[in-house]
Amino acid sequence: MQQSLSVHDMKAADLYQKYSVNLFAYLRLHLASREDAEDMLVEIFLAALENEKLKDLGEDYQRRWLWRVAHNKVADYYRSREKRQAVALETVTDSMYEDEELAPERLAERGEDYARLYALIRQLPDIQRRVLELRFVQGMRCREIAELVGKREGNVRMLISRALNLLRALYQEARRENGQ
Repeated sequence: MQQSLSVHDMKAADLYQKYSVNLFAYLRLHLASREDAEDMLVEIFLAALENEKLKDLGEDYQRRWLWRVAHNKVADYYRSREKRQAVALETVTDSMYEDEELAPERLAERGEDYARLYALIRQLPDIQRRVLELRFVQGMRCREIAELVGKREGNVRMLISRALNLLRALYQEARRENGQ
């Protein structure tokens, strides 16, 4: 016998459809493995399902609530990281290496690239970091960002463009310095 979805479950499903991609991108930016990001995304939406009051709140509040939960879960992840047990390499199966992207060398390179990029993002001016986060992590449109930061939409577009160009230049300079 199939149960029908409650209004609360449908609301949570709508939230998932609307925000899961951007939340997952945020989690991947802050977590070392895709699996940890996927697990944490599930935890975020389980928390949304468990929050009976969330369905009665406005869309903007729901979005901010989800982002706050994501931020808190990432913080909790790093707080509890020292308590986690490491898995011995001997227990990892050979099937992991069938996909070249999962090979340890590629994973290490990608991790180094993410760390380098994250360090470069921290070098950007505050307003540029903020508009990039709002646009690419939270998925907001330039119009929404403009309202939030108190600038005109054209200025926000210019800020994003300049931030990306500066980030690209910093990244290429860092690669040249490292002989890549």
